[in-house]
Amino acid sequence: MSFTSLPTKIQSLLFLIFLIIYVVTLMGNSLIILVTLADPMLHSPMYFFLRNLSFLEIGLNLVIFPKMLRTLLAQDTTISFLGCATQMYFSFFFGVAECFLLATMAYDRYVAICSPLHYPVLMNQRTCTKLAAASWFPGFPVATVQTTWLFSFPFCATNKVNHFFCDSPPVLRLVCADTALFEIYAIVGTILVVMIPCLLILSSYTRIAAAILKIPSAKGKHKAFSTCSSHLLVVSLFYVSLSLTYFRPKSNNSPESKKLLSLSYTIVTPMLNPIIYSLRNNEVKNSLSRTFHKALALRICIL
Repeated sequence: MSFTSLPTKIQSLLFLIFLIIYVVTLMGNSLIILVTLADPMLHSPMYFFLRNLSFLEIGLNLVIFPKMLRTLLAQDTTISFLGCATQMYFSFFFGVAECFLLATMAYDRYVAICSPLHYPVLMNQRTCTKLAAASWFPGFPVATVQTTWLFSFPFCATNKVNHFFCDSPPVLRLVCADTALFEIYAIVGTILVVMIPCLLILSSYTRIAAAILKIPSAKGKHKAFSTCSSHLLVVSLFYVSLSLTYFRPKSNNSPESKKLLSLSYTIVTPMLNPIIYSLRNNEVKNSLSRTFHKALALRICIL
């Protein structure tokens, strides 16, 4: 696995940085889940989908971080064949599910802004549950086909994965067989999984922008835009790095550049999501404040 060629001091520093990111990510996303569940004011479709996003981010980090931290701390660079396949499977599953969930969240914002009077009817609890399930489901077939197919190839004598987790491009470089058909599948799969949700998001926000421009007051425009800005920022961070990483699975791009791109969507984005949604959302900030004061009051009563 990666990072082993770096000096020991650098690896120790990376361990500390990644450990902090890991803890912040788990705590931040767990806090989003708990707050949106505990506060009745946040029992709306927007926060229902945000909880789902936080679950996905936690899952992705649990797949990647523990092994990476163990590698940096104990210099244990080995991973079993089954362990590598499992890590790849779940990283694909959570990544694909997040692509579709972000598109679903864009649709939710579209309905809220463009059809506010029909929003409670169109986005009822049953519909939201179906949309969330539809977002999670594509991860299963994509991860199953991609992982099973790739690990059915014969591998060369070298077994060094030049990456910080078992991702498709670095593992593909170890294959001793014609992978042309698999690469075609990977490109087509990327287009379907990344571009289709991305186009749905663009379509939703094009209509949202048109609706916002029709709002007469500047205050109304600002309020409507503020409900979408957090989601737009998360989408931009996630889709740009994901697209650049997977559109060319066996390209001539530097492996180091692909590692940095992978770090962006697997580590940085999951950490930033709860920060973005909490700092740029007054409802979440107010809910966090209410929760904190309730917990503080309860502690004082107990003491």
